[in-house]
Amino acid sequence: MQLALAAWLALSLLAGTGAQEMCGDPPARSVPAPQLSPEERLSPHMPESLRCDACHAIAFQIEEQLHRAEGKVGRKALSESDYVEVLERSCSQGWESYGVQELDGEKRLAGPGLPSQEPMTVMVMGGPWPGRLSKMCHSYVGEQGEAQIYGAHRRGPAALRELLCHRAKGPCAGGKAGAPSPPKALQNEL
Repeated sequence: MQLALAAWLALSLLAGTGAQEMCGDPPARSVPAPQLSPEERLSPHMPESLRCDACHAIAFQIEEQLHRAEGKVGRKALSESDYVEVLERSCSQGWESYGVQELDGEKRLAGPGLPSQEPMTVMVMGGPWPGRLSKMCHSYVGEQGEAQIYGAHRRGPAALRELLCHRAKGPCAGGKAGAPSPPKALQNEL
């Protein structure tokens, strides 16, 4: 009996049936990394197709930082100097936990505060993404102003997302979240 078992094992190994397959483990799959265009790899700006996702990530991070700061002072409103400092810290954080995934041929930003993506995808992190997110965050604070952003935060996360992302000319206006905006008409400059 032992001789037959040893012979079967030897033949299985010679035939390419390894211990992994004999134990019922699924064969290993290869998951390719997203193929990034030159703009996605090299531009200092967030690609148009990812701006809505980026805006939602920024709104989430701002909301988290402000909520944490309010918790430290007993959930009461922050002073102007405090929320200005928190917003600066929010935009200057590392952003390393964000990256790009490709799902069904569509590239999406992934990370905290964004809808979870397919578990069997590769996410490209680091590189230009943290700098782009920080730059966008500072831009939103500059455009909207700290007081308006803090006021939206006090009304709730939906109000902050609406202010930053879904306003008339925001990155998520005119379509579903994550979808690129329709092309803008070119204007003649005089």
